[in-house]
Order: sequence, then C-alpha cells, then structure tokens
Amino acid sequence: MYLWMKLIHILAVVLFLGNIITGLFWHRHAERTRHPRLLAHTMDGIIRSDRLFTMPGVIVIIATGIFTAVQGGIPLLRTGWIAWSLLLFAASGLAFMFRVAPLQRELRALADAGAASGSFNFDAYHKVAVRWEIWGAVATVTPLAALWLMVLKPAF
Repeated sequence: MYLWMKLIHILAVVLFLGNIITGLFWHRHAERTRHPRLLAHTMDGIIRSDRLFTMPGVIVIIATGIFTAVQGGIPLLRTGWIAWSLLLFAASGLAFMFRVAPLQRELRALADAGAASGSFNFDAYHKVAVRWEIWGAVATVTPLAALWLMVLKPAF
C-alpha cells in the first residue's frame, strides 16, 4: 500500500506542477495576440484547469504525502525536508488563494469587458497580467523547491 500511495503522490505532483507551469505558458502565448476574446478564453481555461487539476492535486498530494510518511514511520514535522516542503507548499497555496486566483478573475473580467465593448485597454490588462505572472511564479517556484527537497532529502 505504501508504494501505491507514493506512486499516486508522485502522479499528483506531476499533474499539479504541469498544470500551473503550462497555465503561465498559455497565458503568455495568448497575451502576445492582444486579442481580448482569446485572452478571456485562455483565462477561462486556466481557471477551469485549476479547478480540475490544481485543486484536486493539492488534496491528493497532501493526503498521500501524509499517508506515506505515516506508513513509512517518518515524523512529519521533525523531518526537515518534509517540514520545509509543507511550509513551501502552504506558501504556494496562500499565494494562489490570495493573489493568483483573484488576479485570474480580474484578467478574465478585463478581457471579457474588452471583447464585449470592442474597446480593449491592453495596457491596463498587461499591468494586471504582470502582477499575475509574478504571483504565479511564487506559486510555482515554492512547490518546485518542495519537490527538490522531497527528492534530494537534504539533512537539516
């Protein structure tokens, strides 16, 4: 059972990280067009993929991570690489909840409004997009650092 949970944990990490990394890529790709309908569609897809992959991935990563640590007899908070990984993962979640997700909704609303009115203020959109990319990078780099810790298991 331990190895199965570990496999599920790793698959969830792959889906989670893949989704958040490709979201940043697809937005940047769509932004180059400056087309509000395409930008609204892209942001809608990113928001939906977060609901389908990112959020469930978080739940599966936490549940299987705790299960495998307990099954492996590894103390969660007294093992440095696990404790720091949990902290990094939590920081990613906070960045996503309080910055990334609200900015995503704002970007979608700006693009929708621009498409509906026929007058799209790309400069205003881009200013929000830069903030979204910065916070998206924070929400991406922190779980990547946690992955590094989980794989290399440095002594603390």
